[in-house]
Amino acid sequence: MTMTEQPVEPGDKGSVGRARHDGPGARAGAEEPETPRERVNRRWNEILQETRVTQTGVQILFGFLLSVAFTPLFRELETLDRAIYVITVVLGAAATGTLIAPVSIHRFLSGQRMKDEVVEAAGRLMMCGMVLLALTIGCTLLLILRFVVPGILAEVLVGGVMLWFGLCWYVLPLYLRRRGERRSSTPRSGAGA
Repeated sequence: MTMTEQPVEPGDKGSVGRARHDGPGARAGAEEPETPRERVNRRWNEILQETRVTQTGVQILFGFLLSVAFTPLFRELETLDRAIYVITVVLGAAATGTLIAPVSIHRFLSGQRMKDEVVEAAGRLMMCGMVLLALTIGCTLLLILRFVVPGILAEVLVGGVMLWFGLCWYVLPLYLRRRGERRSSTPRSGAGA
């Protein structure tokens, strides 16, 4: 059994010293229920981890995109490819700003006892940032593949990748969420009936 201490906000007396039992060895019903403060702290820590992963990816991609304009081949781009490039850079900038916004919100509101609101806003920004990141990646692929593969194959490949992103990033999580909700709303056999 692993023990993890949850971070405590100042003034959160109810969770001082409280430990949660997590992991494969934890027995159902053996752990104490999460307090609202513990839950918001856990959700904030999860958002921080997710933000670190996505920020790194979008910043590397954005840096690459910015450097493209200074290469000799950039001058040879056709009008459509330049338009795709501009859209891609703008999407990359928007994704970067959106995925960094939770840090700014936290910094401005730290100590204001608004963690619930901060977590809610950060979660929404992460979802928006993921959409912008997917679009940035799709446009980047389109720009690159238009040089590498002939004809409409570039668009078909990008469409396939975007479909895959949609399945992995949105359809699968929503499917799992619904499955979990159905499982939790179904009465267990032998329990209370």
